[in-house]
Amino acid sequence: MTWKPHVTVAAIAVQQDRFLMVEEQIDQKMVLNQPAGHLEDNETLIEAVIRETLEETAWSFDPSYISGLYQWKQPENGRVFLRFCFYGHVIHHDAQRQLDPDIHQALWLTYDEIKTRNNQLRSPMVLSCIEDYLNGKCFPLELIRNLEI
Repeated sequence: MTWKPHVTVAAIAVQQDRFLMVEEQIDQKMVLNQPAGHLEDNETLIEAVIRETLEETAWSFDPSYISGLYQWKQPENGRVFLRFCFYGHVIHHDAQRQLDPDIHQALWLTYDEIKTRNNQLRSPMVLSCIEDYLNGKCFPLELIRNLEI
């Protein structure tokens, strides 16, 4: 059997000191996450984060830079995730758009509100992404090179 990590993307968008987040149902449990999801076939990482943000929040996302790369092994089942987190701006909200079926709602929360709900975070990567953004970590989008996609 071939080992394959799960490649995911996540978006950090901030308005008036509030972060765009989603409440989603995973395995019968409501969790808190950034707009995030898996990289799909024939898709760049930037295309994936734009698509996932739109599907989960109905916000159009314009990535500005990479705020971090994360590797995490889920203790319950040993699955490994590689997360590419992007900071950017939301530029349009389509209030009529249907959200992904697992998404309960998109919401804007302060850092303190997110930290207070630490036990509801989907993974430790959620808070790490936010803290890296708050600590000014940023890398140019040109760090990613798409070869023959």
